Parts: sequence; C-alpha cells; structure tokens
Amino acid sequence: MIDITVHKIAQIILMSRELDRAEGELRAFIDRLTEEEQASLVAVMWIGRGSFEAEDLKEAKRTAYQEATTPCADYLLGTPHLSDHLENGLDALGLSASDDEDELMRGG
Repeated sequence: MIDITVHKIAQIILMSRELDRAEGELRAFIDRLTEEEQASLVAVMWIGRGSFEAEDLKEAKRTAYQEATTPCADYLLGTPHLSDHLENGLDALGLSASDDEDELMRGG
C-alpha cells in the first residue's frame, strides 16, 4: 500500500511535464508532502524505472527512507523522465493517474 494518494501523484506528473514553468511549484508541493508520502513517491518512481518490482513495494519504501540523504524534491527533479516513471510505477501497482490527470487538466 502506498502512503500517498494517486491524485497527488497525478499532480506531480502533470507539474513535472511542465518543469520549465512549474519547477518552483513542484518543488514546494513535494516539500510539503509528509515523509511517508515522499518515501512512497520515490518507491513508485523506482518501480516505474525498474529498480524494484511492484511486489517489492515495502522494500522500496524502506530503501527510500534509508537513502533519503538529499531533499526529496532535489532527487526527483534530477531524475530524467520522472513523469513516465511515476505513471509506469502506478501501472505496475495496478493504479492509474489518468482520471485524476484529466480532472486536474480541466481545473477540477
């Protein structure tokens, strides 16, 4: 179970696609997340990148806690293809951000 809502991940996906315009907003959004949310976010990204399998979610979250030596926003914003990895990670976990993304794009 991830400790962050799919809706929040959808917001991060959309903002990371607009990084040239929304970097400050995205950085602030990630900084406001709880430690648990940040660890889950990193774990979802790692699963989407192929560093962990979906069934290793607990281990991925534990590793994210242990290896959190740089601020989460710095780490994630320095990751190429962040939005793709987050979407792939959600898919691997049987979740989808597409409805939330559509709602956010409509200003919901």
